[in-house]
Amino acid sequence: MYKRIILKLSGEALAGDKEGVMYDNETIFAVVDQIKEIHDMGTQVALVIGGGNIWRGRSSDSEMDRTKADQIGMLATVMNAVYVADAFRQRGLKAVVQTPIIIGTVTEQFSKETAVAHLEKGEIVIFAAGIGHPYFSTDTVTALRGAELDADILLFAKNVDGVYDSDPKTNPNAKKISEIKCEDIIRQGLRVIDTSAASLCYEQKIPVLIFGLNEENSLMRAVKGEKIGTVVTVG
Repeated sequence: MYKRIILKLSGEALAGDKEGVMYDNETIFAVVDQIKEIHDMGTQVALVIGGGNIWRGRSSDSEMDRTKADQIGMLATVMNAVYVADAFRQRGLKAVVQTPIIIGTVTEQFSKETAVAHLEKGEIVIFAAGIGHPYFSTDTVTALRGAELDADILLFAKNVDGVYDSDPKTNPNAKKISEIKCEDIIRQGLRVIDTSAASLCYEQKIPVLIFGLNEENSLMRAVKGEKIGTVVTVG
């Protein structure tokens, strides 16, 4: 078992497979229940949640200013974090939402010291609003927080069960890759995690596991070290 993990959830994952909804409670509580089980076994858990169920950048207006579009995206992640934090409350766990920007009494401002203190008290920490600046994805924030908090591993929960040599949605013969070097992701420009996140993981030697959220008990299996998904090696 890992001592401390950071889990990256896409915003789209919060909607499950339902059309036209932002939140699917069945999906959300399935994830929360797995996290609670992991937490009860002694692993410290922090999350980074995307905002894609609410906002997809400039997809609705290609002429929109990139900075403004990214700022809206940051706020979308805050909404998701607050929603998921309350799901933890309903399961008897305290979850704290930290952001790099001050949002009144809604969130707590991020610092490494307070984040670690919350984790060591057995609380869940959810990081939202990115790093407070545009042009940085939630993948990059996940890697950054992982480096700052000395996480044992970064877990990227996706809507596919790992990395493939081609798009499995369009190629039925696509082959799953069980292990890939972080430098290969960078060198080949693979769209697995973004390049800046991959570079930071490589530099700081933070291992990464990319797996399918929709597989049964996938999060628990990942934390127990089962061979699921794709391992991104950094050694």
